[in-house]
Amino acid sequence: MAHFDPNARPFSNKWMNERLAVDTLKRVLSTEYWIPKNINFLWAMGMVLAATFGVLLISGIFLLMYYIPDTKLAFDSVNYTIMSEVGYGWLWRHVHGVAASVVFLIIYIHMLTGIYYGSYKKGRELIWISGMLLFVSFSAEAFSGYMLPWGQMSYWAGMVITNLFSLGSLEFNGLVEWIRGDYVPGQAFLGRFFMLHVLLMPLIIIGLIVLHFGTLRMPHVNNKDGEEYDFDAEAEKWKAGKRKESKVIPFNPVFLSKDVFVLGIYFILFFYLVFYHFEFAMDPVNFDPADPLKTPTHIYPEWYFLWSYEILRPFSKDIGLIWFGFAQVIFMLLPFLDRSPNVAPANRRRPFRCWFWILVVDMIVLTIMGKLPPTDPTFALIGKVAAYTFIGLWIALPFITMKEKLVGGKK
Repeated sequence: MAHFDPNARPFSNKWMNERLAVDTLKRVLSTEYWIPKNINFLWAMGMVLAATFGVLLISGIFLLMYYIPDTKLAFDSVNYTIMSEVGYGWLWRHVHGVAASVVFLIIYIHMLTGIYYGSYKKGRELIWISGMLLFVSFSAEAFSGYMLPWGQMSYWAGMVITNLFSLGSLEFNGLVEWIRGDYVPGQAFLGRFFMLHVLLMPLIIIGLIVLHFGTLRMPHVNNKDGEEYDFDAEAEKWKAGKRKESKVIPFNPVFLSKDVFVLGIYFILFFYLVFYHFEFAMDPVNFDPADPLKTPTHIYPEWYFLWSYEILRPFSKDIGLIWFGFAQVIFMLLPFLDRSPNVAPANRRRPFRCWFWILVVDMIVLTIMGKLPPTDPTFALIGKVAAYTFIGLWIALPFITMKEKLVGGKK
């Protein structure tokens, strides 16, 4: 129980410690939070992701000052007021657009790193599940934000995606109308997605980030060899000055300084994209105002949704929806589908290593095919084979990991 000093100066270190245990919190989450030495820059992707989310929040606040969530005014408020009339409005829009796209690249790198090094196994299941919930939340945030410029692709992508909630031949059209607030996307639709984008989803994401970092605290972070350490014993070596012998380092300041270095490199590349190649994050079709009477020749989502969109396309309406739903939830089940007890990187798990790289290549193929119109029979066939490959890989995973042996070691 804390002993309160009535003479402590208000808001001094002692006064704050008596009420919030600041020093204890700092020790538990920072200076005595131990990180394995044998990790690489890929372990900094979580910090890069958090920093990018911060950029999205700050740039979004500035854009919110001038954006008007009205179907008659939204397009001009973005493409004329913000881009032409507001000082440096173009910069904030480019920053927000590039960050919204790059954040998914970081998420995919972070996810694939976790899969490759088995960071979802043996007590770390909640780390993985909370991370996948973050992925779903970022996807919802990105989709709701894509609606706000109220351009052609905003309108028609919104029309297509919300139609999925009719559940195919079940024809739950009432649910679709309830989501839209009308028979077609209109003012109610825009207002609802505006609220989702600027309030509800950011709150959910912040809560899940706190949960994700909390699950990372216990158990400790995985390492690239999949070894399990006695962190208390290794930490004692560090404290005793045997730093070369210790297999761990403190999060702050040692590992944090490495994170900051990676962040510095990342932001150099990020602002290079902002100033010189921002157009990759802005679909040219979306620079035309929304027109309910003029359907674009080819409707497609942003690049980070293309792989799952391509799983939907090759099949009939009902079967496509089933496999699309399968693609949305299957990653979350990875800790339970991987039946191997081994916590080791994929390079020591030969069948799993093949599975992993086939999955990566297949998702790239799905992404490329998803952007192309489905009119070419060759591309349609490639997309269908890639979709079947994705489904088959996940169905096969429990069987190929059940009797796994490590390369160069025992089971």
